[in-house]
Formats: sequence, C-alpha cells, structure tokens
Amino acid sequence: MSSATPTPGPSPVRRLSLAGVLRLRRPSEIWFKPALSSVAAVAPPNLLLLAFGRLDLAMYTMAGSLCALYAHNRPYAARARTLAWVVLGMLGGVAVALVTASLTRDAVVLVTVGALLAAVQKALCDAGRVGPPGNVILTFISSAALFAPQTLAQIPGHLALAAAAGVWAWLVGMAPALVRPHGPERRATAQALNAAAAYAATRGTGDGHASARAAGYAAVQAAWQTLLSLPATGARAATRHALERLVVRAEVALAAPADTDPERLRAWARALRGGGRIPRTGDAPADGDELLGVDAELAARPAPLWRRLGPLAPIAVRTGLGCALAGYASLALGIGRPYWALVTAAALYQANLTLTWSRAVQRVVGNLAGVLLFAAIAPLAHLAQVLLVLCCLALNFGAEALITRNYWLGSVCVTPMALLVTEFAGYQAPGDLMTERAVDTLVGALVGFLAAVVVTNRRAGNRVEQAVTAADRARERAARLLAEPAPAPGDLEAARRSLSAALTDLRATADAAAGEWWGRALPQERVVLAEQSGHRTLAEAVRRQAARPDRDTGTRTEDVRP
Repeated sequence: MSSATPTPGPSPVRRLSLAGVLRLRRPSEIWFKPALSSVAAVAPPNLLLLAFGRLDLAMYTMAGSLCALYAHNRPYAARARTLAWVVLGMLGGVAVALVTASLTRDAVVLVTVGALLAAVQKALCDAGRVGPPGNVILTFISSAALFAPQTLAQIPGHLALAAAAGVWAWLVGMAPALVRPHGPERRATAQALNAAAAYAATRGTGDGHASARAAGYAAVQAAWQTLLSLPATGARAATRHALERLVVRAEVALAAPADTDPERLRAWARALRGGGRIPRTGDAPADGDELLGVDAELAARPAPLWRRLGPLAPIAVRTGLGCALAGYASLALGIGRPYWALVTAAALYQANLTLTWSRAVQRVVGNLAGVLLFAAIAPLAHLAQVLLVLCCLALNFGAEALITRNYWLGSVCVTPMALLVTEFAGYQAPGDLMTERAVDTLVGALVGFLAAVVVTNRRAGNRVEQAVTAADRARERAARLLAEPAPAPGDLEAARRSLSAALTDLRATADAAAGEWWGRALPQERVVLAEQSGHRTLAEAVRRQAARPDRDTGTRTEDVRP
C-alpha cells in the first residue's frame, strides 16, 4: 500500500485480470456438513413425491429443502434463528412470485418482478450477514417460481409444500446439536488461534506478515461474533467463558507476535477440534478483568438494520438493474427461460467490482463445464425417474462438497442439477436445454457485469473515511486509558477489543473500496497511519497487560465438555 499523499481525481482504470480466478483452494474444514445436510433435506421430500407420482411438485419442496444450506458456521442458538428467517424469507419470495405468476404471464413483468426480488434479497442477506450461499438460492427459487404456470387456487397448497420442506430443512440443520452442541464455537475459536499462530510465526516482520495480521484479526473478530451469539448465563455460559479466554490469547498474540509461541496456539487449536476438554490458560482472577471487557463489548447493541442497508444501496441497484437487463436480453433472444440469465446476473455481485469480475469468470467457466457434464449424465437419468432423482441428489452433494474449493468447481455440479430439476415434470430434449442454458449464462454474465460497471459505488471512499475516523477514535480511547496509572477493571480490555474491531473493519473496508473502479482516490496515507498507530497502541496495551503481577502464563485444562 502506498503511503504517498493522494491527489484528487478518479482512480486509474484497472485491467481485467484472470490471475488466480480459477485456482483451487483447500476445502472447508466442514465441507461435508452442508453437503450431507443438503442431501438429507432434499431426499425425503423428493422420494415421497416420486412414490406418489407427483414429482412435478418437487420445485416447491426443493424451495424449502435448500434452506438447509445456510448457517452451518453458527452456534446452534443463532443457527435456529437464522434458519427460521431464511425459511420465512424463502416463503415470502415464493409467495410474491406465485401470486405474480397467477395474475400475469407477461414475461417482461415477470422479469421485472424477479429483478426487484433479487435486489431486495441481496440487500437483506448482506445486511443480515446470512453468509453463504447468500441471496443466490433465494433468487433462484423465486425466479423459477415466477415462470411456473400457476393459478390463485393452487398457491396455498404449493406454499404448504414449501413450508413443510422448510421445517424439515430446519430440523436437519439443527440435528448436529444432538451430537456436538458446541462444535461451531469451538471451530471458530480454533480458527482464531491458528490465524494468530500464522502471524506469530512471522514475528511481525517476516514475509507476508501484513496479510497474515489482517487474516488474524478477521478470524478473531469472527470468533468474537460467534461467541456473541451464545447465552451469557446458564449451562452453556461455562463453555463460552472458557473459549473467550482462548480468543483473548489469540488477540494478545496478534498484538505481540514476537513474544508468542505459535506452537502453543496451534496445540490449543488442535485440542478444540475433537470432543475433549477445552484448554484454559491463566488463572481465573487474571482473566476476570479481561472478561469484564468482553461482557461490555457483548452488551453493545448491533447497528440497526436500516443503517446496515444504507451502504448496500449501490450493490442493490447493481443487482436489480443487472438482473432486469439480463432477463430482457434473454427475452429478446427468444430464450424460453429468462430466469436463468436473471439468476446468473444475481450470482455475480460481490463486495466490489473486482470480485464481481472474478465471480463472472468463475460462473461462466463452471456453467459451461456443467452443461457438458449434463450431456454425459442425461442418458442415464432418462432411463427412469428414480435415476433422475438419484442423479440430482449426487450432484447436490457434489456441489456443496466442491464449492469451497472454488465457486466454478461447485457450479460444474449445480448446472446439471438445475437442468435435471426442470425435467421432473417431464423429459425434454437435452440439446435445447443445453443451448438455452449456455446462451443464458453468457448473456447473464455479460449484461450483469456491464450493469455493475455502469452503477458505480461512490460511497466506498466515504466508508473508508468513516472507518479511519472510527479507528482513530478507538485508538485515542485506548491511549487515554494507557496513560492512566490504574484504569478501571475491564475498561482497558474493552477499549483494546474495540480498537481491534475498528482496525479489522478498516482493513476490510479499504480492501473492498480498492476493488471498485471509477471511484475517487482513497485516503491511502491516512489508512496506513491509522493502522500503524493503532497496532502500536494494541501492542502497548498487551505490554501493560503482561506486566500485571497476577498473570500466570501456565496452561491448564478447563473441565468443560462439548
């Protein structure tokens, strides 16, 4: 990052890079959980419909079943709420789509309604931090429902099927709590410890230390957000407090990497992976003051929804405009399923234009490869309806198992699955399906990306300014407490955590703004100075903390079972 004083004017035009867009990553640690959950949620409703000879109704049950893909990283109390909201959101989108479909068959109107729904779903999912797969599944469901022949009398029954499958998906998503009720929070804490260990291994000056530090603070912040959703009292409070102490140690390691043993952090992380006792470091009295600061932070109310929606307005406008134009272009070409182009456009939009370009490339590559896979699978699936259902289930599993490696790899399975689902009501000519899907993919990606280029996000620079100001204020608060000989118990810890959160938000905001095009020059020098001074203050807070005479750096084991 340059430290030169910026000059006014627009940022230079960036090249469309393909470097690393298709590179495979390590799979998610819990890749098999959403994969198995999706199969468990989809299989029973589809097999029941097959037994009753009504596989044509599978579109409605799959609307509810696919809700099982959400919230796998959240603690179960928070997961229950998130899944419930996802199911309700899915039902709301389907209800609007079915009512619209029953009132008009005008394709232009249907595309317009689908685009508006996509924009609302994108904004609400991002503001609510629903997490992957975000708005894409909801948009796919509501857009497909718009183009399903419908009458008003049929809507209650179809919504009932979707609701019943949604309830089943909720139960599937919550079922792992019976086996490992503290799994998500233990994983989040382990990820924070490993990320802090990676930064400590650089000693704060080695190769890649800046990116490792940013990743470490992001993982710690995610761990705090996970612990935030756990109850502060009751049976689960002991587990929460034991994990909080470990996250505190990860924070200390990030602020003082040269004084940290990375292997100790990794050992604690490994201990959290299984079902054994939770490692504990330090005496309870020494940690007590720190956790007073944690409690103060956890008591803070999140920003209201309307404030979180405001910065997302450009992304919502991009989504609505891009989806509408993609659908209209598909109609102009005479494609029978314009919602495929609409959904392709909806899937592109990420935090900034650079990431949107990467997703567009991944989407096109994955979908075109998926069309070829469909050509190989279709002859087998057409032998019997039960094989059609089983092929869809296998592809469902493959999509969720592979998508964490790279989005395009998951799309290779998603595309033939979507094509096979269209045949639940009756077999169709594979050549026509393949041609329409390929054309709609190209149209949706091209038009959707052009809409993103046209709709600039000029608020990105303002958000960086606000993030710098917030980081400066958090640093000043921590510095004032450091200047006191004996700050009140918990105050310094709460200030340190607030500063850590502000610096994490500053780095994420600056990275997102740097990926936008045509915007004004960013205050790079202020960002660098805010980060440097903020991290110096964090290190000073750690030194003050380490100098306390009651601190014990020994390791014990907290007798808290999962």
